Order: sequence, then C-alpha cells, then structure tokens
Amino acid sequence: MPKFAANLTMLFTEAPFAERFALAAEAGFKGVEYLFPYDFDKAALRQALDDNGLEQVLHNLPAGDWAAGERGIAILPDRTEEFRHGVALAADYAAALGCAQVNCLSGIVPEGVDAAILRATFVENLAYAAAELSRHGIRLLIEPINRFDIPGFYLNTVEQAAGIIREVGGDNLFIQYDLYHQQRTGGELLGTFERHRGDIAHIQLADNPGRHEPGTGEIAWPFVFARLAALGYDGWIGCEYKPRTTTAEGLGWFAGADRRDSGADIIEMRN
Repeated sequence: MPKFAANLTMLFTEAPFAERFALAAEAGFKGVEYLFPYDFDKAALRQALDDNGLEQVLHNLPAGDWAAGERGIAILPDRTEEFRHGVALAADYAAALGCAQVNCLSGIVPEGVDAAILRATFVENLAYAAAELSRHGIRLLIEPINRFDIPGFYLNTVEQAAGIIREVGGDNLFIQYDLYHQQRTGGELLGTFERHRGDIAHIQLADNPGRHEPGTGEIAWPFVFARLAALGYDGWIGCEYKPRTTTAEGLGWFAGADRRDSGADIIEMRN
C-alpha cells in the first residue's frame, strides 16, 4: 500500500512545530512534509528527522509573502529574480534535509497582465528551477489547486499542469496530485490519476467537504487506496488535512488504511 506522510503544517498543531516530529513518529508515520522550512535552522530540522526516524518527503519553494496572501510567485514577470533566489534556498534546504522533491506554487493571477505573459513566465521559471534542482538530484513538482479555496490561483487542473510539463520539457518536472483539490475541481480521482500516471510523483489527501481527515466526507478512501496500490503507486501520500477535532482523535482512518476489506473499512471510517 502507499506510504503516508504527516503534513506538519496541518497536523499536530496542538503542539509547537519542533515537537510535531516526535508526535508524527509516535502515531506511526514514517515521513513528514510541511509548507516551508525556511524559518528554521537546517541542522535542527535534520536532527528532528534523525531523532525520530523520519524521512523529509516534501516542502515548497518560497512562495512570496504568505501572511499577506501571496500563494506563489512563479507566474509573476516582475519577480523572476526573487524566484531564482528562492530556488537556490530551496535546493540548499532540500539537500540538507535529504528531501528528494520540492513543490512550486504558481501564484494568483494579477490584474492587468496578459495571459500569454503569465504562462511564458511560468514556463521559463519552471525550466530554470527544474534544471537547477536536477543538479542536486531533486524533483520539481507543480500543484493544481481548486479555484474555491484560492480564488484566482493560476494552476487549476491536472490537464493544464500536464500541458505545461510538456512545454517545459526535461525529466524532473512532475505533478503533485492533491485528491482534495481534484475532488473540488472535477472529481474522477482515479480516472484522472490513471490518465496522468506518468506525470504524477506525489499525492496529497483530505476529505471533502471541509478538508478534514479521511472518513469525514464523501470520498471512499479504502477503495481509493486499494486502487492506487493496484495501479502501482508506491510513492508517498501527504496527509494535508485539517483535523476535525484533534489530530490524535482523527487518526482512526490511518490505523486501518492498510486493510484490504474495503467494505468494512468504509463502515468503520465513517464513524
């Protein structure tokens, strides 16, 4: 079955960030991801991983002023120098943390900029980032995000992402396939995965509606997990959801995620 990574930006927020690594390991996770490592010392993060036997699965490139509402700068023609500095910083952290892939958030479409310029900027920035990261053996990911959670976000669909990958070229640019965003955008979680299997290097999850843990919404997770395994996906699945109560209380789905009896699991998960 696929491997699950705790997203420490979203999970175990009952504790300070530095303590979440141990909590994830105690819960049974073998990998972790989070949005950004840049506010923390690389050596301290590496120590937290090593102390708890965890693999750093993913983090994002710097994405502009997050607190001010920015959600990436890769499409912005007046921010290319900043973007390139961010690539160098991300590569430095990823190398120190043993992280094999980083995600690039495209950004929110600015007013008054021609669509062709935005796409050309995105393609050029991705080509630069992919080449630089390739030198360190790191994959670059791009993530389609639904237009409801982040209105105006440039990259919305897997099909759009696949087209951009073809335009950029190279061999280390892939899609981060978030099942929650796909469910809100168009559904057909497994059909979309099958059509774009060769472009997908990482999966994330949350249920819908609410973006809570599996079993709280409409997605039949045991079937999804079993089908992903049958299709040969053996990569990480990042658990990027908002616990409905506490993280620990919402981990019942995780304890039973490797069982094959999907009917029983669906009943148990929808408690």
